[in-house]
Amino acid sequence: MKVEIREAVTDAQIRAFVRFPHNLYKNCKQYVPVFDNGEIHSLTKSPSLEYCQIKLWLAYSERNEIIGRIAGIYNPKANEYQSNKRVRFGWFDFINNFEVASSLLSKVEKWGMSLGMTEIHGPLGYNTWYRQGILIEGFENTPPSNCLYNFPYYGEMLERLGYGKQLDWIQIKLEANVGVPDKLRRINEMLLEKHKLRIVDVEKFKKNKKMLFDFFESYNTSFRNIPNFVPLTNAEVEEIGREYMSLLKDELTCLILDENDKIAAFAVCFPSLSEAMKKAKGKMFPFGWYHILKSFRKYDSIDLMIMGAAKEWQNTGISSVLHTYLATRFKELDLKYAVTNPQAEENTVFKVWERYDYAPYMKRRCYIKNL
Repeated sequence: MKVEIREAVTDAQIRAFVRFPHNLYKNCKQYVPVFDNGEIHSLTKSPSLEYCQIKLWLAYSERNEIIGRIAGIYNPKANEYQSNKRVRFGWFDFINNFEVASSLLSKVEKWGMSLGMTEIHGPLGYNTWYRQGILIEGFENTPPSNCLYNFPYYGEMLERLGYGKQLDWIQIKLEANVGVPDKLRRINEMLLEKHKLRIVDVEKFKKNKKMLFDFFESYNTSFRNIPNFVPLTNAEVEEIGREYMSLLKDELTCLILDENDKIAAFAVCFPSLSEAMKKAKGKMFPFGWYHILKSFRKYDSIDLMIMGAAKEWQNTGISSVLHTYLATRFKELDLKYAVTNPQAEENTVFKVWERYDYAPYMKRRCYIKNL
């Protein structure tokens, strides 16, 4: 197949870049489209572009049909933080054709080498707040709305092109209405009292900008040692605060403050919005907002988004307090299932899930290659 690669720079090309997966996956019942306008904003106006460079490429067939896309990301802040010289690739989708995959990745590889990079890895976004990883197991399942879906041939193509595993992320599905024994609840109440901790009212948190920045300071320290992590900037925090934090639901959120009113630990969950996003088909209007609002108000399954603790509170048992609080609320809400966010396979947090009835749900891989 003859493949032509063109850089996407005009508004029309960028919109075509964003819309391409909707066409590629139009007959795939597991695919969860994201909102087009949100994607366009991420690619053109994200505060991450204050320090990142991004290039977008589209692959065209001889008939001038779009058959693939890819983004190349140069993140000097991440390279400095991780002490490496890597270019990232993301927003990577393509038809089942080796030449298309090879041509797209070649563009990012050559661009990375022109910048002096020695490795390429992905799929990744600007930071860990974005969707990442090639799905390698669990193709029969629908992902949470903040996670990627792809066909099985993606990983096969990457491996043919010499890409290998950097790390894997695991997602599990668990029964959410099991609750916790009274004894464990009492133990965690004593831990709160002993360490002078308290659980903050979520509505007060939403109105307190200082607390928002404290939250992400805790977030940055909690995940500082995670592979490919880069701390969020103040501008990124402000945007996330506007887009996500105002949507926090009290019954699905646990924010623990220490005696100095600093965020000691946090857990954020959201109602599962995947089916609503499918119905919206990438557009908020005219009816996308209705499907989202309906699923946000009435739900029986949730996505476990982020969970962590500030550096000084790690390995103190505070994670047990988080899980006990949430498990109690989930029981009260009579929720059926919860799906975890992708977590590095070596993450010790998986021991916490042993108290639940759970099963593997999805596995994702970050690929890497020397340039």
